[in-house]
Amino acid sequence: MLIQYNKKGKQTKMTHLMNILFVLFAFYFVYCFTLFFLQRKIIYPRHLIPVPNGMTNRHQDVEKIWLQTSIGDVEAWYLPPAGYHGEQPSAAVIFAHGNGELIDFWPVELVKFTHMGIGLFLVEYPGYGRSQGSPSEKSITETFVRAYDNLTQRDDIDASRIILFGRSLGGGAVCRLAAERPSAALILLSAFTSARSFASRYLAPGFIVRDPFDNLSVVSSYPNPILVIHGKKDMIVPYSHGVRLYRAAQRGKMITYPCGHNDCPSDWDIFWRDIAAFLHEIRIIENE
Repeated sequence: MLIQYNKKGKQTKMTHLMNILFVLFAFYFVYCFTLFFLQRKIIYPRHLIPVPNGMTNRHQDVEKIWLQTSIGDVEAWYLPPAGYHGEQPSAAVIFAHGNGELIDFWPVELVKFTHMGIGLFLVEYPGYGRSQGSPSEKSITETFVRAYDNLTQRDDIDASRIILFGRSLGGGAVCRLAAERPSAALILLSAFTSARSFASRYLAPGFIVRDPFDNLSVVSSYPNPILVIHGKKDMIVPYSHGVRLYRAAQRGKMITYPCGHNDCPSDWDIFWRDIAAFLHEIRIIENE
């Protein structure tokens, strides 16, 4: 049977198709528009993190410091090297945590840095915990630059031996700091190449990401040693991100663990042996 469509029928079909495409585009535009304004609630779930009470009281050596920034006062904690009596300025680690954490969670896990004779500086994000302001790439960068400047002005700190250590989102924080201030080494645990790389998960274009945290570009131009640590089973920040960061580094080293994202490292004893070996290798600490 031969069916013929007149010109008017073809135009009607075309009009229906255009209307459908317009509606789909409108829905997608509204979706991207909404995502643009809500993304920081996804990236920085600070309101979902309960703030513990009296954490500093559990660590007698913690020195609480309030960093004055343009968006308010941001909290930081400094833990001096164990048994330090001011003989010589010490190396120090500036640590940036993941997006669902607080500095309160980390003194117990990271105290072994102090046992190596290294000071530990835990820096909070704006708007997290007891800190003022709101988190963004700009405000986080400002906070960490202020933290760095505060630390390096201390007489008990050797400014030539500052290590930047970031976990997950914290990798973005320390990479931004590395682009602004000199450091002796960079440690990236479960870090991503850039925040824009996750836009495709939400079926959105990368340019709508307000805080891109382009770690890959920083790593590729960073002149000093970089240690990349990543879990092979990481489903949040895929292992491929760690591999790309390692390959981009001028002086990179990579360690892989059989773990995911939030359980990495899976064995803290192995982790600390690996960290100590790296710090010995780059002469931040002396061989025993």
